[in-house]
Amino acid sequence: MREVLVNVGPGETRAALIEDGIVQEVFIERASRRRLVSNLYKGRVMRVLPGMQAAFLDIGLERTAFLHVDDIVAAPLEEADALAGGAREELDVRRLISPGDELLVQVIKDPIGTKGARLTTFITLPARYLVYLPEGEDVGVSAKIDEELERARLKSLVAELRPGGAGGYILRTAAQGVSAEALREDMAYLERLWQHVRRLAAETPAGTAVHEDLPLALRLLRDELSHGIGVVRVDSAEALARMRAFAAEFMPGAAARLELYEGTRPIFDLHGVEEEIARALERRVMLKSGGHLVIDQTEAMTTIDVNTGGYVGHRNLEETSFRTNLEAAEAIGRQLRLRNLGGIIIIDFIDMHAESHRRQILAALERSLAGDRAQTRIVSLSPLGLVEMTRKRTRESLAHLLCEPCPACEGRGFVKTAETVCQEIFRELLRQEHAGGGEMLVLAHQAVVDRLLEAEAPALLALQRDVGRTVRLQVEALYGVDQFDVVAL
Repeated sequence: MREVLVNVGPGETRAALIEDGIVQEVFIERASRRRLVSNLYKGRVMRVLPGMQAAFLDIGLERTAFLHVDDIVAAPLEEADALAGGAREELDVRRLISPGDELLVQVIKDPIGTKGARLTTFITLPARYLVYLPEGEDVGVSAKIDEELERARLKSLVAELRPGGAGGYILRTAAQGVSAEALREDMAYLERLWQHVRRLAAETPAGTAVHEDLPLALRLLRDELSHGIGVVRVDSAEALARMRAFAAEFMPGAAARLELYEGTRPIFDLHGVEEEIARALERRVMLKSGGHLVIDQTEAMTTIDVNTGGYVGHRNLEETSFRTNLEAAEAIGRQLRLRNLGGIIIIDFIDMHAESHRRQILAALERSLAGDRAQTRIVSLSPLGLVEMTRKRTRESLAHLLCEPCPACEGRGFVKTAETVCQEIFRELLRQEHAGGGEMLVLAHQAVVDRLLEAEAPALLALQRDVGRTVRLQVEALYGVDQFDVVAL
């Protein structure tokens, strides 16, 4: 049983995908930070960087956006032969675009951290059953439609229906079994939308949005209902009315699956969604066996360390390692989706010597990733038990969306000990030995002052004798452990 819970609050909409009572994914959209992926902008080229084969465009966001040469549709006529010969990688971005050029672009990756949005000029417009590629020519079918006869039927229908053969189409998973009339309606809608986008793009000044994707609640209807969702429960009558109106126009069969949640408990208390979100922000993930995962997200990559923890097994070390790794492999796929982790991911499984065990762990990891809509690729399992994999990242992770770096440690994850800070204070006192005044005042955290008065008291007295000056200590409540000041009075 798969269901979606939608919680609408002031300035924020949240949704949770539940499968057999377990939270699989969480989606959060805030009015102050709307998702940008699939939005269309009219951008102006600000800088062209031949060394990176890329350009930076102003699309009206805080940071300029990034456009790589491989994401530029059109090439000038003099490059046609190179393109035909499959030598696109040899193209010079300076021959395709120049500073000051204005382009219609689409966001394919949200701004993440200090990086701006990633752009493409390969425009795609999604509908219920089809994705329209205005600059394309081919007809593709979702890989999840695996029956050859159905794939052939759908491709044949689209080839017959598309007006004048203009543009390309991708048939989505939801298109399986649909009629020619349903596909014709989708095509007509997409054609009208594209003409509207083209007209706005011609009239809109550079640096502004031309077309925005649907808000979260409606996007879930368009994208998720084809994946076996039984019911969508919404805790807002106003949001439910918008969703029903959208379903009535574009997805008539979906209206029966939309329900208003009127329970007294908050909707996210069902199935423990709030607790799952809280746990997804922690480093440690406990496994049922007693083992655990430690997940660390850095700017370069995410590392996942598998530990036996309290699980000691019943036979031998190899069997204990295998059982823990097997449970970890099954849990990792869900954690990647729940936390929305992407980019390079390194998994440090516990060492195993049996080749059959190693193969089974990789197979279990592949199974846990099979239901992930984000593109994933497992590279290898090294002799040390390290698995290298990638997961396509299009939006910020849950932690980056909900949290910010700790002001005390500035995101390092640790602070200096009180003992270390005491030694730094001693060195600073010696530096100021010849400063004017009769006393020296040390402003520091309570823990540092306590250590100076206790464990470090003999050293502090000896230092006062050496410099011939009195040192006074004062607690500063607003200081972190590794913050201090030395003032000559």
